[in-house]
Amino acid sequence: MAQNRAIFTLKNGRDAARRTARTTYYLTVNLPPAFSASMQTQLGADFSLFEKTLATEPPVSIRLNPAKRGYDAAGLAPVPWHPEGYYLPERPVFTLDPVFHAGGYYVQEASSMVLHEVLDQCVPSKYPLRVLDLCAAPGGKSTLLASWMPEGSLLLANEVIRSRVTVLKENLERWGSPDTFTCSYDPEAFSKLNGFFDLVLVDAPCSGEGLFRKDPDAIQEWSPEHVQLCSARQRRILAAAVKLVAPGGMLLYSTCTYNELENDQNAQWLAENQKLTHLDIDLPTEWGINARDYGYQCYPHHLRGEGFYFAAFRQTRGVPFSGKPARYMDKLKSKSLHKREEAALADWLDEDADFFFVQRPDDTVLGAPRHLKEDLLFLDAALPQGVWLREMGAFKGKDLIPAQDLAMSTAISADLPAVELDREMSLLFLKKESILLPEAPKGWLLAQHRGLNLGWMKNLGNRVNNYLPKDWRIRMEIREG
Repeated sequence: MAQNRAIFTLKNGRDAARRTARTTYYLTVNLPPAFSASMQTQLGADFSLFEKTLATEPPVSIRLNPAKRGYDAAGLAPVPWHPEGYYLPERPVFTLDPVFHAGGYYVQEASSMVLHEVLDQCVPSKYPLRVLDLCAAPGGKSTLLASWMPEGSLLLANEVIRSRVTVLKENLERWGSPDTFTCSYDPEAFSKLNGFFDLVLVDAPCSGEGLFRKDPDAIQEWSPEHVQLCSARQRRILAAAVKLVAPGGMLLYSTCTYNELENDQNAQWLAENQKLTHLDIDLPTEWGINARDYGYQCYPHHLRGEGFYFAAFRQTRGVPFSGKPARYMDKLKSKSLHKREEAALADWLDEDADFFFVQRPDDTVLGAPRHLKEDLLFLDAALPQGVWLREMGAFKGKDLIPAQDLAMSTAISADLPAVELDREMSLLFLKKESILLPEAPKGWLLAQHRGLNLGWMKNLGNRVNNYLPKDWRIRMEIREG
């Protein structure tokens, strides 16, 4: 059938021209004089090599999802500081890779993956943690945290800018960890959760100096005044974050910039004014990560990655959490499910998945691991609108219309009917084009590629209804052939 032989095209000539234009731009652009002067002071004789490196193409790296094995990394160079990180020889069209859409990997800048090593060294005990990613969008570090966390932990990914919440939620849904939840609050809105979290990550909004090689706009937007503004904003965020860390817990601070004002001076402020204990990280010399007075700096001319700064601290003071849980998920205006519906939902989940469920007024069923229920009730009581739980679907009579979130979850049952699609058929599904599956059983089916779920289909025999959310569909041009 014609629709099953569709060939996806990227308009290769235009894309190549765009890459060439970008390379040319980097070779001809002038760095802001004030930035150059600052970096010359910081780097000394190394500045020339640093400047030359900014005129080269940035490396491309991905981090595999250990819970969704579908990407073949054979022959790829590993990122030294992350067990699932790899460099790609060139930048592919990720939009046309079904494994990417299935959450098999995340496209993440290599330098920022070093947080995995920092966490391994600073949180060696594998007991369940309450984790907060305070500035989480688009979700790279949240997915890193989700895969790193000890079993039984909870991750809350927060993003204050509402326009960025959608991409954060989608990336976490693709990653599939059922113990991750999202919300959107200003850091000061967490004041009723002081002492609640064992680990707080503040990957703070910054002047973006470390992105100059990847994003020409970052150069145009840079100014000394913007650096000052970012530093002040970072301290406001950090002041709120410090209070949220439980006694003995950890605060991890990071930026994608180089200047001392946003980096080591803020880290010094955390140590001296906020009375946190600075933690030393043992990093192999061959990794090329530079130690500063309080933190660590990644430079693109010393390693295969971009500009990145991080500093780790222990909360040796602080106040233990003393809040009370909500009686129910009041902020969701939810109600409990009938036992019959709970039993029906259990059939869609792995036999080891023990979930509790609630239902919103619009009949959407939400769920979460039962061992996290008390923590979620604490969050519901403390935050103005609570947090967003994971969507399971909605009942229509006795039948469940399953949600995309359920399809992507690693807690889904492996025994549900599924159809393995090749790359072209997978892309048709992700485009929401019509496909026919005459050999497939009728009813709900999981569309899969390399054993990874892409979403839901319902086979009616004479046609297949595609339930991929509209916001998830590929909009890249295709042609018949």
